[in-house]
Amino acid sequence: MKNRLKLLRVERGWTQEQLGQALGVSRQAVIALETERHDPSLDLAYRIAAVFDRPVEDIFENPHAA
Repeated sequence: MKNRLKLLRVERGWTQEQLGQALGVSRQAVIALETERHDPSLDLAYRIAAVFDRPVEDIFENPHAA
C-alpha cells in the first residue's frame, strides 16, 4: 500500500528506531512499512495516524478510491 510514512518520519527528524518505539513495533517493521513490503493492520494504521496527528487517509493511499 502506497504511503507517506518515510516522508513524515524524516520531517520529524526521527529514526526508524524512534518511530518503531513510538508505535510499539520493531525497526524492521517500520522498514517493511516504509518500503511497502508490508501493509499495516487497521490498528497499526490508526496508531500511525495518531502519532503523526493526521487522518489515516493523509498517510496511506486508498487503492480502491476512484
